Amino acid sequence: MTMELVLQLLLLAGWLAAFGLLVLLLVLELTMGRAPRLGATPAGASKGEGEANGRDILSVIVPAYNEATRIKGCVGALLASELGGMNWRLIVADDDSSDGTVEGLEALIKTGAFPSPPLEVLRCGPRPAGETWSGKNWPCSEAVRQLSQRPTPDPDPSATEWLLFIDADVTVAPAALASAVAEARRSGADLLTLAPRIRCGCLAEWVVQPIVVALLGLGFPIARANDPNDDTAFAAGPFMLFRRSSYEAIGGHRALAGEVVEDLALARAIKQQGLRLRYLLGIELLDLEMYPNFSALWEGWTKNWHLGLNRNPLLTLSSGALVLGLFSGPWLLLLLAGLQALQPPLAWPSLLPPALVGVTLQLAVRIWSRWRFGLGLRHWWLAWLGGLVIGAIAPASIWKTSTGRGWTWRGRSLRPY
Repeated sequence: MTMELVLQLLLLAGWLAAFGLLVLLLVLELTMGRAPRLGATPAGASKGEGEANGRDILSVIVPAYNEATRIKGCVGALLASELGGMNWRLIVADDDSSDGTVEGLEALIKTGAFPSPPLEVLRCGPRPAGETWSGKNWPCSEAVRQLSQRPTPDPDPSATEWLLFIDADVTVAPAALASAVAEARRSGADLLTLAPRIRCGCLAEWVVQPIVVALLGLGFPIARANDPNDDTAFAAGPFMLFRRSSYEAIGGHRALAGEVVEDLALARAIKQQGLRLRYLLGIELLDLEMYPNFSALWEGWTKNWHLGLNRNPLLTLSSGALVLGLFSGPWLLLLLAGLQALQPPLAWPSLLPPALVGVTLQLAVRIWSRWRFGLGLRHWWLAWLGGLVIGAIAPASIWKTSTGRGWTWRGRSLRPY
């Protein structure tokens, strides 16, 4: 193969990457830019048909495993919620943590740093021997089981019971809970899930998370997820609000104890039962900071990537290759164009135009993400590194999922017994 042919192929690949980025930007605007959003419901508003009912019962469950550094911020924000007199309780369901998560919260409760009710710390204990429980399924299930053994506070025939599962790495706005319940009542949702605003706290998140956010928008279009006649189902695990009767109708977390990506499984179960799924953007009400470092990010995405693509090896590898081409390719061409400029002038096609167009479109995607989702532009020029990381995550996820080797969540093995 001659050098000229190689350059022609690189030139073609460069223009294809630029075209792909342009399509990505346009599709994101058409699907996510115009997606329904949940805003704040004013506290103390009159309780109409579509607003939170003050007699409703809301149980907020925060599953926690070794969350000592984040649980206080999460709980503090939840306790600052403006619920307009709604009957509610907040339960931190500890999943046998070993880092002082429970002890830290209990000490603060004793000092009066947090109000007494509705906060409760529930020790779920070790997972049952001989049973397969993945991720958050055990503490969520155990919390609901223990709740079911208690008398319902202030029972009222017109009241609705709600279960909200919210992750410890989420920070809510004061109006978030009331707004979610009001929207669930208004829309008749059996499961209301909100996509939070992503906050990046480390370099690894800055280079990977903006790309992942764009891919999730393409892979799980909100309009299709909300269409009861469409099989597409998606739930954002950090914030899932269930009508309690509907949660119990699908068997809850216990029915899918071994599922690693439990949020997708729950969303699919809701739709398969003919129940109503409501998926909205909640970026004005929720902030999510998922990974403190590269090691946690690698563990998290290699755990989920292949499963999220239905264990389809071809689709998983194709997704990694596509991201590599779109986000690393233009920067490689830019480097080659610089090397090309150092060579004696020859009648070879210049790689600079497609490289510059591709890099510019990457910046445009990040500007769009800032406009629509509040993601900053910090480290946008490291998109090439994000492409490399995701390109490596895809095959690593296949390997871990298929063999069980190194397949962990927070250091716990996900390999079936």
